[in-house]
Amino acid sequence: MKHLRANKTPALSIAALLLLSSVPALAIEPFAASYQANYMGLQGNGRMTLEPQGNDRWKYTLSIGSGGIKLDQSTVFEDHDGKWRPISGTDSSLLLIKKTDKQATYDWDKGVATWSGDVKSERAGPVKLKAGDVDALLLNLELARDVPAGKPLSYRMVEDGRVKQMTYKVVGKDQVTVGGKSRPATKVSYASGNKETVAWVVDGLPVPARILQRKDGKDEIDLRIQSVQ
Repeated sequence: MKHLRANKTPALSIAALLLLSSVPALAIEPFAASYQANYMGLQGNGRMTLEPQGNDRWKYTLSIGSGGIKLDQSTVFEDHDGKWRPISGTDSSLLLIKKTDKQATYDWDKGVATWSGDVKSERAGPVKLKAGDVDALLLNLELARDVPAGKPLSYRMVEDGRVKQMTYKVVGKDQVTVGGKSRPATKVSYASGNKETVAWVVDGLPVPARILQRKDGKDEIDLRIQSVQ
């Protein structure tokens, strides 16, 4: 999921990189996944969907609802020569009485990303794009693909008018429950300052089975998959 705000990976040898680059990209398939969501102690429901948009483009959506909190995020991305790159994104939130609405545009012809809506001028861009860039939501799909394949978990995330180099580390194995069945999962983590994102990736699932965001050592957002179709 995106790195939401409440108010909002290792070097390899050239030979290894060539070997990894020769592995064919996994086919993209539509899905719908339901999650149990815990946001700042409030219980709710979450849903992720992936739907084809035509012309090798896909729309990936995350929605969370819990009382006075509603979060809706989406990313349209394209399969460009086997690599996924963002085209546009939306991010809207309702936190009690505070509402925000943002839009992102990734213009690969011009090579820049820009943002509009409820954004500060210094976060509007443009930010120069590089091949392989992802946005925060697309990163979920990349992790679900890359962890089982044993690929490097390093990403250049372009989000909210900024560029962040992120390296996830494998921190262990675990068991998660999906559809009433226990499944083995690989646990990966990224930490920066007082924030940490932990994801549990199950081989064969198109998205992480669990996503936990923590701040100052306390849980902020916890999404646990219930079912996926």
